[in-house]
Amino acid sequence: MSGRPNSRSWSLPSAPALIPGLLLSVAVGMIAWGLGRLEAQLFGHAWIEPLVLAILLGVLIRLVWTPGPRFQPGIGFAAKPVLEVAVALLGATVSAQALASAGLPLLAGVVVFVAVALIGGFAIGRAMGLPARMAILIAAGNAICGNSAIAAVAPVIRAEARDVAAAIAFTAVIGVIVVLLLPFLGAGLGMAQPSYGVLAGLTVYAVPQVLAAAAPMGPVALQVGALIKLARVLMLGPVCFVLGLLAPRLAEVEGEAPTRRPELMQLVPWFIVAFLALLVVRSLGWIDAGLADRISGVVKVLTVLAMAALGLGVDPKGLVRAGPRVAATSLLTVLLLLVLAFIPALLLVGA
Repeated sequence: MSGRPNSRSWSLPSAPALIPGLLLSVAVGMIAWGLGRLEAQLFGHAWIEPLVLAILLGVLIRLVWTPGPRFQPGIGFAAKPVLEVAVALLGATVSAQALASAGLPLLAGVVVFVAVALIGGFAIGRAMGLPARMAILIAAGNAICGNSAIAAVAPVIRAEARDVAAAIAFTAVIGVIVVLLLPFLGAGLGMAQPSYGVLAGLTVYAVPQVLAAAAPMGPVALQVGALIKLARVLMLGPVCFVLGLLAPRLAEVEGEAPTRRPELMQLVPWFIVAFLALLVVRSLGWIDAGLADRISGVVKVLTVLAMAALGLGVDPKGLVRAGPRVAATSLLTVLLLLVLAFIPALLLVGA
């Protein structure tokens, strides 16, 4: 796979040329899915999601074997168009109406939180010496919804495969640590269930992990945490829209050669427009809960396939070189989230 597998200049090869790389990506994805199921059976919960396992497996394969040229078209197809379709379909799985009971102050707090977390996370990444695109990926992953946000933002800002792999891998590890330690923090501080639910909803990035982190504190914490998490997910569309408008400036920040000014449809990728359109359709009730659940399953499958392809396209040496700075940035960004989350947790809900 080329340096920027998510570039908009990528062209679709013929169907037969896609088969070897697609089959390889599917095989890696199936193994990752099976490992995730095994993990859930052994521990009661998949702490490391299949999509993270898929990208790690792809990188491990690259350590011992580099797929030849005949695999590259299919791997590139899975890493770009398949991922874009998954991001677009994600819009059908969330509904703005589900947030009606939260109240305007709490929703406004979530919007401000995500904006500040994005800016702060980006600043931390740049201070740690990370490239602008990598800093954006980590900031978006922690501020919005983890792996899904990283996968959605990557094509918008034209991030490289190795950056996506590193951001997902290290953010996922830090995320699991937060899930394990957060209940002890809440109990140690004697937080009330609503306050702790806000804290969990704002700091843990994956929906299943929010439930795992909030459940030990009680049912109210669980409900509030899930609601806050949904509000963060709904920020994915607007954030990607804004990043699409700002993406041309990244070339200047990175010192890249200037390119021709893109047209409007290039500034805002089709899959972000589709995401927002499906979100509206879901909110209007034209997509019921049952169909939304089925679409969510399709999104998970497509995302695992895309992550397997991204892993297969990563140079492991480059991933190792970026490791310490990415890990430090992820950790510092999570600490920033915890500090920021205590404000709405204590003020908007009350301790």
